[in-house]
Amino acid sequence: MKKGKIFIAAAVSAVMAAFPAKSSGQVMTLKDCMEYATSNSTKLRIQQATNDDNQVARRDAILAAFTPTVSGQGHVYYNFGRAIDPESNTYISTTSFNNAYSVSAGINLFNGFQAVNNLRITKTAKAMGISQEQQIEDQVCLATIEAYYNVVYYSRLADILSDQVRTAQEALHLARRQEELGQKGYADVVQMEADLSDREYDLITAWNSLEDAYITLKDVMFWPITDSLAIDTSSAEEGNELYLLTDENNPDDIIGNAMNTLPDISIAKGNMENARLELRTARWQLSPTLSLYGGWSTSYYTYPGQAGYTADPFWNQFRNNGGEYLQLSLSIPIFDRLSRHSDIARKKNAYKRATAEYEQKVREVEAEVLRAIKDRDGAESAYFQAEKRANVQEEAFSLNSRKFELGLISSIEYKTASESYLKAKAERLNALLQFYLKKHVVSYYNGISYIDQF
Repeated sequence: MKKGKIFIAAAVSAVMAAFPAKSSGQVMTLKDCMEYATSNSTKLRIQQATNDDNQVARRDAILAAFTPTVSGQGHVYYNFGRAIDPESNTYISTTSFNNAYSVSAGINLFNGFQAVNNLRITKTAKAMGISQEQQIEDQVCLATIEAYYNVVYYSRLADILSDQVRTAQEALHLARRQEELGQKGYADVVQMEADLSDREYDLITAWNSLEDAYITLKDVMFWPITDSLAIDTSSAEEGNELYLLTDENNPDDIIGNAMNTLPDISIAKGNMENARLELRTARWQLSPTLSLYGGWSTSYYTYPGQAGYTADPFWNQFRNNGGEYLQLSLSIPIFDRLSRHSDIARKKNAYKRATAEYEQKVREVEAEVLRAIKDRDGAESAYFQAEKRANVQEEAFSLNSRKFELGLISSIEYKTASESYLKAKAERLNALLQFYLKKHVVSYYNGISYIDQF
């Protein structure tokens, strides 16, 4: 008995050292953990940067469709040796100085609706980026839920095993007393010591698994690994089973909501729409393009090496040498080694591929929703059966404990009853948490985000 007490004290000290946050600090609920995970996720930050790029691409497409390109130039140079005199348009060999300025602008009047289609493509890409961000957030939330429930499971399992260790210690103490009174043999005492050792081993294993589950949860949340983390485990306590009530939506309604809200569907539909627009753009590239250009230029020159030469003042030359131009350009594609036709063929295949991928994604979502509903209903039935079994095993263990105290059953029979009761409680706990997880998934398919479910 003394040896068992020493073990429990040492084990409790080890647990307190591994999980100091359980005795102090903020206790985080599942919703708190999901909010922390999404606000610190590197995957989300990467996608948000991509969304910013999509916003920039959208702005560029708008400007390309409705605004001209404008550029200005200026240059200055000295010329030594033979050159053309801009004043007389003859060759001279005198050192000259020239300063020129120009402004030009151009705009596409018609380019096969490429600008318009790019506007639509960037709009769809921006919406897809938002859907991809939501998709990543949902994935982070689901991973957090799974890791959180693992911590809850091993935490509650450790509590159950701690109770079993204390029960085994009391049974061992009773067996030793009965041995002293001649009611039990030495073999019964050894059997009870072995039973206590098994319970202690199971407890240590559960604590090790709990520590590993905490590390996984911290990693998913991007929580500092070396910092303590305390979570609320009340969801697995008895009396909280009212959450088992399922929703009234039928499978068809849930599938319909999934089609309207799932980011996966939005992304697949966006890819299909962009492929269609790119195919349309490629086909219009066979048509002529019409562009308008205009510009203005002026210059100033002088001959510093020519004796007796006096140049006109700068501003006089700036005004007098100015000139404008207006150009309307029509480009007709005649033969480009069939590159445009090849591009059309590739875009057509891309559109077929995107359409097939969208139809495949719709099919997958329908199957996933039906499978999730089946898993939820099965998990609910499994929990009710596990609850019934645990209650029966609890009563059986209580009766067998009384029989063992009276010496009516052997230590082996008592151990069997204890193991059955322990297994029933662990399976009830696992069934409850499995149902919670399955229900969260179905609610998500029904259009309720993981965070909004709490």
